[in-house]
Amino acid sequence: MNEQHSFYAIHLKIFEKKLLQIGKLGTYEFPEGTYIYIGSAKRNIRARIARHIKKVKPLRWHFDYLRPHGEITKFETFDNKLDECTRCKQLKEMYQAKEIVKGFGSSDCRCQSHLLYIPRW
Repeated sequence: MNEQHSFYAIHLKIFEKKLLQIGKLGTYEFPEGTYIYIGSAKRNIRARIARHIKKVKPLRWHFDYLRPHGEITKFETFDNKLDECTRCKQLKEMYQAKEIVKGFGSSDCRCQSHLLYIPRW
């Protein structure tokens, strides 16, 4: 992992449909499949990713509510040549993913979501 990187994508596999409360966003159905959460860490990206990997922790970010219900299969880090929103759009196209939870991880921008869904992948 490169310390110069500021953005990350965490791939989480959910093996069966889940109905989950995601903080103040509300309750959503998460079908089986792979989810990619795109986030940023202006300082200490290692610590942020290590926190996201933990299943048990205080619930602070939207991803914290989803994390205990799946297995992390991969994580990627990125430099800041592209901003978080542009990187999310790039990954959405690359993986032919969908956005199924409006506002997930994107409360501080105009994106629909920073959580991507890939059915049965």
